[in-house]
Amino acid sequence: MTHATETDAGEPLVLDETFFEDPDRLYRELRAERPVARAVGPNGLPFWMITRYADARAALNDPRLAKDARRIPELLSRQESGPPARAIAESLVGHMLNADPPDHTRLRRLVGRAFTGRAIARLRPRIEQIAAGLADSMAAAGPEVDLLDEFAYPLPMTVICEILGVPEDRRDEFRGWSNTLLSDAGDDERAAAGAATAAYLAELVADKAAHPADDMLSEIVRAAEDGDSLSPGETTAMAFLLLVAGHETTVNLIGNGVLALLRAPDQLALLRAEPDRVPAAVEELLRYDGPVNLATFRFTTEPVEYSGTTIPAEAFVLVSLIGANRDPDRWPDADRLDVGRDPSGHLAFGFGIHHCLGAPLARLEGEIAFRTLLSRFPDLAPAGAPGPHRISTLIHGRTRLPVRLGAPAAAGP
Repeated sequence: MTHATETDAGEPLVLDETFFEDPDRLYRELRAERPVARAVGPNGLPFWMITRYADARAALNDPRLAKDARRIPELLSRQESGPPARAIAESLVGHMLNADPPDHTRLRRLVGRAFTGRAIARLRPRIEQIAAGLADSMAAAGPEVDLLDEFAYPLPMTVICEILGVPEDRRDEFRGWSNTLLSDAGDDERAAAGAATAAYLAELVADKAAHPADDMLSEIVRAAEDGDSLSPGETTAMAFLLLVAGHETTVNLIGNGVLALLRAPDQLALLRAEPDRVPAAVEELLRYDGPVNLATFRFTTEPVEYSGTTIPAEAFVLVSLIGANRDPDRWPDADRLDVGRDPSGHLAFGFGIHHCLGAPLARLEGEIAFRTLLSRFPDLAPAGAPGPHRISTLIHGRTRLPVRLGAPAAAGP
């Protein structure tokens, strides 16, 4: 077998607005012809991109692909091209998603107790209450609304802010910071958003330490095992991860999922007729058009090979979750939404030791969101074209989703 290397793997792909508007078109091409390809992101950073399911699943759990954020500035400085090494709010990056064992193992163990299945299940009544209230507000604001602004964003943001104890008057402010940090905004703008986020979260963590309350962040501040506990800096970084991951994933699970169903009337009709299918349908929606495009940065600690291509040491690697989840070698007719298929094994929440800790919460919120929308708005329909996709290698979602509500069904008791 001929091994492609950095010099003969072809010209790097430039991921521009055309790519973000229809990433599946490029991923179909790459899976067939260049499953491990060099690319350049919107910020000019070069990396290698993996698009086949088997390769993606292996790479997500490959110890030779490291995530230690402390080494990233050094690796950036060695790049022949791309952005300069700039640390944006270092206090926000020291969380478990940017750590390797044993640090990752320690951090996840200390935080994991707050995300047990039992702890998440207890949140169901409150999430149902929040969803019902948002549906009432939508009905009052109709007949046409932006589903993202009126429902998909405030549902998970309200939930994660309540369980972390973030005051209501700071939530919109945090949304702005989060959107900037996950966008292709300039370095100065992103640095300012990062600094504001870091300052606020450090203040919030200090307040929870001094005045613990009945919320998850207070529990994380108190978390200790065998004499070990999180430092204030680690707690701040963890709060950042939970706040961003805790709402961004679910916003786009709901937004992408509703759009997919509106574009597949037969599947939407099936769910309306058989709402007990919703939990399984959430898994298929995650597979079909998940909320994360390319997983967070990894880098090679030695040369690694996937599909006959060798990626050199100290190279950045991004794994395409939405590309892998449309791989026809894993799911027949993978480009078709089918809420009756078995989508188990999808990679929407990653795989391996970095599998999303908050996946059970996102699944619960997604289930409640779709049940609420299906029951309250049986005539939900598009109201014009959706907004463009967000320009982000990480987040896969729309900027707007205008819908027409029709005649809402009566609210439950």
